[in-house]
Amino acid sequence: MSKKIYSQAEIQALRNNPNVKSVTEKSITYSSEFKIKAIKQSKQGMKSTQIFELAGLPSHLIGKGKSDQSLSRWKRLYKDHGEDVLLQETRGSKNNGPYGPREQLSLQEALDKANARTAYLEGNLELVKKLEQHERSVKNDKRNDLSKQERFRLINQIIRENQLAGMVNHLCDLAGVSKSGYYYWLNSSDKRAERDRNDWEDFQLLYRIFLDKKKCGIDEIKMALETEYDVVMNHKKIRRILRKNNIISSIRAAKPYRKMMKATQENATKKNLVNRQFDQGIPYKVFLTDITYLPYGSGQWAYLSAVKDGATGEIVAHHFSTSLKMNLVYETLDKLNNVIKDMPVMERYIHSDQGVHYTYPVFQQKVENMGLIQSMSRRGNCWDNAPMESFFGHMKDVVLSERTETLQDLWYAVEDYIEFYNNRRYQKKLKKMTPTAYRDHLLWVA
Repeated sequence: MSKKIYSQAEIQALRNNPNVKSVTEKSITYSSEFKIKAIKQSKQGMKSTQIFELAGLPSHLIGKGKSDQSLSRWKRLYKDHGEDVLLQETRGSKNNGPYGPREQLSLQEALDKANARTAYLEGNLELVKKLEQHERSVKNDKRNDLSKQERFRLINQIIRENQLAGMVNHLCDLAGVSKSGYYYWLNSSDKRAERDRNDWEDFQLLYRIFLDKKKCGIDEIKMALETEYDVVMNHKKIRRILRKNNIISSIRAAKPYRKMMKATQENATKKNLVNRQFDQGIPYKVFLTDITYLPYGSGQWAYLSAVKDGATGEIVAHHFSTSLKMNLVYETLDKLNNVIKDMPVMERYIHSDQGVHYTYPVFQQKVENMGLIQSMSRRGNCWDNAPMESFFGHMKDVVLSERTETLQDLWYAVEDYIEFYNNRRYQKKLKKMTPTAYRDHLLWVA
């Protein structure tokens, strides 16, 4: 149907053209003689627009591109059915088509077709009923994570036992496999049998190595094959054959506490909310915390957990211990809480790395109970907690400059340095004040 709507003036002009048989607002019916003449002119090399213009049917009248469409259709009909089809009028007839009148069915033929359709629909209902009995088993097997081979085998079994050859698509959808994959599996039974024989021969050798090497893993089996038997076999094939025969190597179990550490670290990390904006001009708004190692004596270690104020650099709280257990950070939090508990409520942050102490759920709950917002550095990025790292570096330069033999000496050295750092160490970035003096200055001008 043409998209062009013809005006009354255009309709009148087209009706006056002898090459037009009839015309409406939306369509033009050309005469059979013009159709045949146009095809012959086209064979002589004339373009469709030239043919129609010579016939008094320019593009601006009949519509742009209409000459090409009409001529192409006529040429196709002429090629397939000859000149007679162009001499027949097919528009407006319900029973005729472009290739002649439609075949009229007899009453008996129509009845037979209706009966066949009824039988087909009844058969479909029976198939659906049978499928309902098997859908649950197929879905359950799918949940049990069957391999594709096992799913194909299950589909084939259901089809053979219940004569459901017409339901391949539906069963494949239920089992989560492709129809083409099922038919490939069905037609490759000989190849599978040959592969099973070859796999069994390879398994004999692999199992011998497996036992000889005390139930070793795939990599060791592969190396033994190449070194002792001069056999090159892909590790994927080795894994497949061993799995196929339910052979599992002896693997050391992962240590439970390492699993716990990994789980808590992955599940409890926090976003980097501070984003290196350590100094926000307000004391006790951003706290930075970390743990450092301090050697003493003959290869012994102590640990210092500290909290630093981002605005003033003051070491607000710290705890010294010989153990890395969680109490190290819990005690530090308790000391920090004693400092801020009586202060006005405000938005405060505590920033750390992604160490196991700071990702542990109990620690995070304590932080939340204190009204602090937890922030963490990006993994492996020390610059996200640079001021804390800087403090530990300066402290170690002084504290570890002389060897400390006892834990007591180390503790005294750490306490002395923190007192010096907070109250007697002047810093240019703090307007040449000490951290505590600069804190008092900020609170006074606030």
